[in-house]
Amino acid sequence: MSQTSIERLRDYLAQLPPQAQALLMREFERAIERGEDTSVASFVLEQLRKVVRGTDEEARPRVDDPARLLFRPLEPFLVEGNAPVRPGRIRRASLLPVWQWLNREGAPDQAREFEAALARVREAGTTSDLEVTVRGFQHIAADAILKIATPLPGGDHQRALARIGPPKVIEDVLPIGSVLQAREALDTLGGRLPSLLRVFADSQVASIGACLNVPSLQTPQLLPFALSLVMQRLPAPWQIIRLAITMAASDDEIRVAATPYGVAVTIALHDLSFLAASLRTDIKRGHFDTVAEQLKTLHDGVRGLRTELDLRNDSSWGKQLTSIRADISGALQSEIDSVPGRVRRLLRQRADKDIPASAKVDAGEVDEAAALIDFVAVCRTYASELAINEVTLRTYSDLQQYIEKSTESLVQSLRGGDARTRGYRQMQVKAAIRFCEILFGQDYASLMSRAAENALTGERKPSRAG
Repeated sequence: MSQTSIERLRDYLAQLPPQAQALLMREFERAIERGEDTSVASFVLEQLRKVVRGTDEEARPRVDDPARLLFRPLEPFLVEGNAPVRPGRIRRASLLPVWQWLNREGAPDQAREFEAALARVREAGTTSDLEVTVRGFQHIAADAILKIATPLPGGDHQRALARIGPPKVIEDVLPIGSVLQAREALDTLGGRLPSLLRVFADSQVASIGACLNVPSLQTPQLLPFALSLVMQRLPAPWQIIRLAITMAASDDEIRVAATPYGVAVTIALHDLSFLAASLRTDIKRGHFDTVAEQLKTLHDGVRGLRTELDLRNDSSWGKQLTSIRADISGALQSEIDSVPGRVRRLLRQRADKDIPASAKVDAGEVDEAAALIDFVAVCRTYASELAINEVTLRTYSDLQQYIEKSTESLVQSLRGGDARTRGYRQMQVKAAIRFCEILFGQDYASLMSRAAENALTGERKPSRAG
C-alpha cells in the first residue's frame, strides 16, 4: 500500500470507538490464528495496534505475550483506570495481578507449560495450533480463578483472595473467571450480533432476545457481559433498557427490576452517571470540543429512561436519574452564568483616554468566549430535559441583545476617535463579529463585517482629501 493509503487506514481506525477497536483487533487475531488471509489481517492488525498504542514503533507480536493471549476474551469489557466499574466491565489494571497469581500459586505448572507451548509455536513459525493451546489454558485458568473466588464452608475466603491483590482487583476476580469460562458462548453471541443495530425497534429487540436465550449467558455473572456486547452494537447504548422492558412485558420499574434483565437499567444509569461526571470534568478544564456530543448523549439517555420506563421518584432508579439530572444541571448552570460577564469584559467600550497605546484583545480569551457562547447555544437545544431551561434561555437572550448592541456600537466607534486606539477597537470588532456568527449566523456576521470595513474607509477619506 502507498503511504497515503496507510495514513487513510490509520485515520479510519483512529476514529473508531475503543470498543470497536478492541472488537476488530480480536477478529483479526482470530483470523491469523486460523490461517485465513494472514497477510491482510497481519497488516491491518499492525496498524491498529499502532493506533491503539499511540506509537509507530514495531509492536510486539501478541503470540509473545501469554497474559494478553489468556485474557483476550476480556478485551471488549476492559476499562482503564481505577474508577468504579459497573456490571459487565472489568478493570484492565486487575489482569496483571491475576496473571501473577496464576503463575505463583493458581496454576503454576500449567502456566509454565503454556509459555513453553507458545515458545514452540514461535519457533515453528506457524499459528495453526495456537488457538487450541490458548483455549486449553483459558479453561485451566478459569477453573483456578473460580475455585478461589467461590467461598467454601469453614475456609478463610477473604485471606485467600487477598493473596491475589488489593480490594479492587478482588472485585474483578469472579468476573474474570466467569468470562474465561464462558468464552465460547460469548464468542458465539458476538458472531450472531449485527455489526451495528441502526434501529433497535421491536423486531430487533426480539431477535437479540433470542440470541441471548442461552442458559450459560443467563447467569447473574454473565448476563451483564452479554448485554455489554449488545450495547457496543447500538447507536445509543441507553436503548439496552428496551430489552429489559420487553422481557418484563411491562414498562413498570418494579416488574422490570424483578427480571434478570433489570441489570440493563442499572448499566444504563451507571453509564449516564459516568458521562455526566466526564462532562463536569471537561467543563472545569475548559475542554468544550466534545461537549455537544456529550450533551446529546445525556439528553437522549435521560429522555429515553424517563419516557420508556415508568420510574417512581422515590425508587432507587428514580433517585439515580434525578441525581444525574441534578449533577448535569449543576455543572452546566454555573458555567452558563459566567458567560455574559466574560463577553462583557472583551467587548466593553471604553473612552479613548482609558485605552493604553499597547492595549490588545487577548486572542486566547476570545477563543474561550466563543467556545462558551457556542456552549450556551448547544445547551439551549437540550435545556428542557437537562433541567437548565430557565438559566439557558435567559443567558442566551442576554447574549443576543448585548452582542448585537455592542457590535453596532463598536462599528460606529471606528468612524472616529483617536487613531492611537483604532487597532484595539478593530480587535474588539473582530471578536464581536465572531460572536455574532455563532449567535446570528454567517449572513449577519458578513453584514457587520462589511459595515466595519465601510466605517474604516469612511473615516479615512476625509483625511486623504485634506
